[in-house]
Amino acid sequence: MQRERLVWFILARVVVVSLFLVSTIVLQVRGTDTLGEQALDGITAILVATYGFSILSLLVLKLAKGYRQTLTYAQIVWDILFVTGLLLHTGGITSPFSFLYLLAITNASVLLARREALYTASICAIIYGGIIDLQYYGQLVSLGLGPLAALSYGTNYIFYTIFINILAFFLTALLTGYLAERARRSETELEKRAIDYEELERLNSAIVFNLTSGLLTVTTDGRIRVFNRYAETLTGISQEDAYDRDLYDVLPGFRLFPGNLFNVKRGQFEFLAKSGRKLIIGFNSVPLTDKEGGRVGSLINFQDLTQIKRMEENLKRADRLAAIGELSARMAHEIRNPLAAISGSVQLIAQGDGVPEPDQQLFSIVLREADRLNGLITDFLAYARPDQPEKGQVNLPALIGEIVSLVAPDPRFEGVRFDNRVEPGFTIAIDPDQFRQVFWNLFVNGADAMPQGGTITVDAERVDEVRAGGERRSAYRITVADDGCGMDQEKIARIFEPFYTSKAGGTGLGLATVYRIVEAHGGRITVESAEGKGTLFTIFIPVQDNG
Repeated sequence: MQRERLVWFILARVVVVSLFLVSTIVLQVRGTDTLGEQALDGITAILVATYGFSILSLLVLKLAKGYRQTLTYAQIVWDILFVTGLLLHTGGITSPFSFLYLLAITNASVLLARREALYTASICAIIYGGIIDLQYYGQLVSLGLGPLAALSYGTNYIFYTIFINILAFFLTALLTGYLAERARRSETELEKRAIDYEELERLNSAIVFNLTSGLLTVTTDGRIRVFNRYAETLTGISQEDAYDRDLYDVLPGFRLFPGNLFNVKRGQFEFLAKSGRKLIIGFNSVPLTDKEGGRVGSLINFQDLTQIKRMEENLKRADRLAAIGELSARMAHEIRNPLAAISGSVQLIAQGDGVPEPDQQLFSIVLREADRLNGLITDFLAYARPDQPEKGQVNLPALIGEIVSLVAPDPRFEGVRFDNRVEPGFTIAIDPDQFRQVFWNLFVNGADAMPQGGTITVDAERVDEVRAGGERRSAYRITVADDGCGMDQEKIARIFEPFYTSKAGGTGLGLATVYRIVEAHGGRITVESAEGKGTLFTIFIPVQDNG
């Protein structure tokens, strides 16, 4: 700051000197003898020297790495010498330029401090008084200042002139020094405040930009002002494009709160992303007020709750399935015992002599249905009390190819094409026997959804899975998609429940078993579907630490 102030001071001096130089040249051109040829030449020399000193000072400032206070002192000394030279060449006591000492004193106040201004005033007083006294006593005749002018004014006038000028010098030093110090303190405080404001602005921008939730502000008429990076990512609209747009155009879900948006503390709505996914957005809002307390808009914080809601549903479903499974397992166990007794008794009766043929047929039906019921109970017990998975590194594309070969002869897969997109050599730590059952059930589910044929697509990759609470973990993501008839939201909500089925002759245990196997592997399974748009099953299996 001092460096810039000194530069401006030197440039101002150059302007003043230029005015003096122009006036001197005009006097010389007109040939006036007001000052005399010798005086004009002397003034011209002083002005040219001042030009040179100013240019030299600017060069020093430019080449110097930092601010040098010595250069500032040199400027004040040069100003005093400059004014003194003008006085000596313009009549001494009769010179009109004694007031320029006041400028030198003012410059000392502005560039340095009040103490230096008083020093400068003292030097100016000594020099000015000395010039007048020496002129009065005829000691400056060699410089063209004779005593006649001073003697003509008289002793009283000379003392009065000296007193008035010295008083002006010190009053100027005191006043300008005080004002300069006040201005300097105010400037320092403003700089500190400006720095604080800049830091606060940077901090505020960094916080708003890096929030892990959406943040926007709207005016009272619903026009967007602030729109952070999370909001840009969620909506696919940049801050520049969102600015001054209507909130309802950018996030149509807020239309659910017409006229009451600024009174709503929190809420939820659905949002259709550009990818086509339907998201659940939760938000809360607080009013924005001006310094008088009047409302000028609202600040809205929002977040994608889709994953959290889905996980909450999965947890509720898991609790419900666990309770149902435990109760049903006990019932199944109790049913199996009398069923075994009934089956054994029927076999003994059927093997006896004298059993009529019609009865033999009835007994065979009873035994067949008992075996089917026993198989169903066995499957259910496998679901309700699954074996702990015996994990091993499994070549996933090879396992899928094996299942595809097994289902190929099945009439349900007539017209069904498989698209195995898993990269060759992709391995994953799973129980191969249990995952054969997983893929079998998912493939059968897809084939049943495509009675006229279609494509089942399988893919897998390693990803960073976002869990509840924003926690991340490394996981394998396996997807099984079909382009069948799809499902409505009611079916999706119940698809993994045991005994729930929409198929004729289905047991409702296939996908429930898939859910339990994936859960036993420490993973999770999700489903996305819409009527007429196919179904996508996504399985997340955590990566083993040693894998």
